[in-house]
Amino acid sequence: MLRDYCCCLFPGRSSDSVNSVNDVVADRNPVLLVTGIAGSILHSKSKKLGGFETRVWVRLLLAELEFKNKLWSIYNHKTGYTEALDDSTEIVVPQDDYGLYAIDILDPSVMVKCVHLTGVYHFHDMIDMLVKCGYKKGTTLFGFGYDFRQSNRINKAMNDLKEKLAAAYKASGGRKVDIISHSMGGLLIKCFISLCSDVFSKYVNKWITIATPFQGAPGCINDSLLTGVQFVDGFESNFFVSRWTMHQLLVECPSIYEMLPNPDFKWEKQPEILVWRKKSKDGNTVVELERYDASTSVTIFKEALKNNELNLNGKTVGLPFNLSILDWAASTRKILNDVQLPKGIPFYSIYGTSFDTPFDVSYGSKASPIEDLTNVCHTVPQYSYVDGDGTVPAESAMADKFEAVERVGVQAGHRELLRDEKVFEHIKKWLGVSDKKKVHSRTSRVTDLYSGQKL
Repeated sequence: MLRDYCCCLFPGRSSDSVNSVNDVVADRNPVLLVTGIAGSILHSKSKKLGGFETRVWVRLLLAELEFKNKLWSIYNHKTGYTEALDDSTEIVVPQDDYGLYAIDILDPSVMVKCVHLTGVYHFHDMIDMLVKCGYKKGTTLFGFGYDFRQSNRINKAMNDLKEKLAAAYKASGGRKVDIISHSMGGLLIKCFISLCSDVFSKYVNKWITIATPFQGAPGCINDSLLTGVQFVDGFESNFFVSRWTMHQLLVECPSIYEMLPNPDFKWEKQPEILVWRKKSKDGNTVVELERYDASTSVTIFKEALKNNELNLNGKTVGLPFNLSILDWAASTRKILNDVQLPKGIPFYSIYGTSFDTPFDVSYGSKASPIEDLTNVCHTVPQYSYVDGDGTVPAESAMADKFEAVERVGVQAGHRELLRDEKVFEHIKKWLGVSDKKKVHSRTSRVTDLYSGQKL
């Protein structure tokens, strides 16, 4: 998810590699790849100058400057959309290569391809794997990128997904679609099932999801709202978007609020935000540990972010914790809690294991307590960890509340699951394109334990 997104020829945009439905009759169901948060290329499109477009996510050259000028946004509570502060532009997702371009290599510049920076190679390996299995771009293979700043149930995303499913269905000669989603893309699909169940039933054959935070991603999301995300560490961070610059975007993103830990879920242990506070009592200074769970965390969000603001081209914009977005996200959470998978559509889930995954997040210490909660936003966090993929706890990714055909735990990180060979073997088996009748791995016992179990 967030912190995990961070050969000089680009395969996939040449017409030689694509067969139209007029040339080839589809011999299998089409596959639609649905990405998660930060997993789509975003362009800033000028409302003038003939609609000139500039890539603003992801780019490794001039990243910070372009991000601030073009991508910083503010939520419009009247429309439910997050809108760019630069009102001369709009944010769009490129639709090249049947939607695959936007989710393939997130910075497709020549330099990145030459050095093969795997950090921005997103669905690239999975696309290659599916092409080698006989899938054909534009006939049986499609991608769905979207503006991941927005809510997972916003009208544009729902309508765009309707159109993409219909296009894949038509291009393949009327065959139903197999969806493969990653991370937050699974939440978008759940919203689609709830709001467009008839369309889902009409066009979808089966659904495979990978590393979806069905009940939220407590440590990563709580901290993202308070201190931001550092995508790149060390020397390379000087060439990418800074933690604080990213933070100013995330505070106004409905999608982030929709991945807060679900307060209605029966966690094995409730996730918490902890703050060591310096206080004055009866004329004495004391240090106390304050605890906030999913139902009370709004208290610290409001206080810590009350003075949060950004400066863009000399203009100051206040960005406190957004209660309007929180209300919207609460309605989204109700949809996610109540959704039912239509009968007859098989569901499969892959989740990551064996990686320390942030759960509780703590600020300050007994020796260096925090006096003013607004200082939390400028504090280095400390985490407690649970098992997962480094971003999504396994407990959350397993809790889809569906009757799954199979749930499989794979030892890989959140983004690495998209290029893991064990994941590929399972996907090929479920799609019916693998010669192997049995996947041999250390995860097979996990599969047996959770297959068909309703969580």
